[in-house]
Amino acid sequence: MLQAGFARREITPSAGVELTGWGYYLNRTWQTIHDHLYATAAVFRSDDVTVVVVAIDLMLIDVRFTQLVRRQLRERLQIPPECVLITCSHTHNAPAAGGLRGVGECDPRYEDWAAEQIVLTVTAAAANLQPARLRCGSQLLPGLSFNRTRAIGVVDDCLTAAAVEDADGNVLGVLCSFAAHPTVMTEMRPFAVSRDVPGQVCDRLEQRYPGALAMYLQGACGDTNFLREFQTEERCHVPAERLDEAVAQILEQAQPDPDQRVAASAQIVSLSTRRWTEDEVWTVRNEAERRLLEHDLTGWRESLGRSMTNRPDDMVTRHGGDEWKAVAAMCRFHLEWTDEILPDLQTRAEVLDSEVQAIRVGQLGFVANSAEFFSPFALQVRAASPFRDLMIACYSNGRIGYLPDEHDLQARSYAGLQSPRYCGQFPFTADSGPEMCRGMLAVLEQCARE
Repeated sequence: MLQAGFARREITPSAGVELTGWGYYLNRTWQTIHDHLYATAAVFRSDDVTVVVVAIDLMLIDVRFTQLVRRQLRERLQIPPECVLITCSHTHNAPAAGGLRGVGECDPRYEDWAAEQIVLTVTAAAANLQPARLRCGSQLLPGLSFNRTRAIGVVDDCLTAAAVEDADGNVLGVLCSFAAHPTVMTEMRPFAVSRDVPGQVCDRLEQRYPGALAMYLQGACGDTNFLREFQTEERCHVPAERLDEAVAQILEQAQPDPDQRVAASAQIVSLSTRRWTEDEVWTVRNEAERRLLEHDLTGWRESLGRSMTNRPDDMVTRHGGDEWKAVAAMCRFHLEWTDEILPDLQTRAEVLDSEVQAIRVGQLGFVANSAEFFSPFALQVRAASPFRDLMIACYSNGRIGYLPDEHDLQARSYAGLQSPRYCGQFPFTADSGPEMCRGMLAVLEQCARE
């Protein structure tokens, strides 16, 4: 018999904690709270197997944070680590638990406190277990997002939704998964705490299904944003409105799932990377040193700025219109990065190990990785998945930065070059994405066989 329980706790940061993303060395400590941040947990149990899905309103988490939560859940509830999925909405109006160089200082005290709140949330959800049934479905939802890396690039615009009901048909929880960078609120209110579009979606679903808790799982949005036309007071509600309506439509048509099996699988995939060349490292270091010495602003958009940001002039705006301040921040980044990478540049292994994880609840599949996954890879996984309805949960259980496809690697783009720098990694190769896809499909197949 399938059982399910839901719970939620607030994880809004205290004063002085920085928000992550949006620019370099901005000291973006929050000034106002537009809407609070939460950790929401769903616990599913069938026979002697328990699985956990936790959706948290943070930009990123690292492996240390994940291990801290999983260790405590094993000690308190005897839930194995591979059965616990922790995934971030990736809102840029929240802190991160696991730093990215230069784009928001992490607060270890906040991280440890947030981890404890997640443990308490899961504990409460487990205490709420009751007989349940699942309804789920998927549909394409075009017209909300675009591929920001190329003019006619694909996007994964599949919306997957699930309702978890009690024995009387009352909705206990709603889960949905969609892929688009949640930076609508970041452009409008950069110093405000907010869940952005994922929070708006959850609020609308909870109004639609009174008494239920809603969860938003961020998909493969490494190359995908919500349309920029939504970054206004008049239009910022549109993505959540359409997603809410589409979820309701999916669930109205979905039939109860007779399959009550629960399973989980996880494995480590070894992703190919390539060593930075001496020229790549020293070229940017020498330029940074020279610009700082000479106070030089000439041509920075075509050199330092080319890969450090998708839109270089935005960095000037975010530094209050002060062009030198923006360029000096970029120079500072490269000095700090080269200080870190040079000591083991020639000895570090050219491989990056990262976890992939799959969970099944009935005929609904979840598959998770720690990347800012690109859309072409997500579409490959969907096409080969053994589950018709699949929630792809990126930004999960760790952080390895952008995982771009060959197009972006050849373009030496922000995703291809800058992301590995601020993550302290080597760049990915054209083999890395397919290797991740194979790992994701392997754990999905394992769950499908359970």
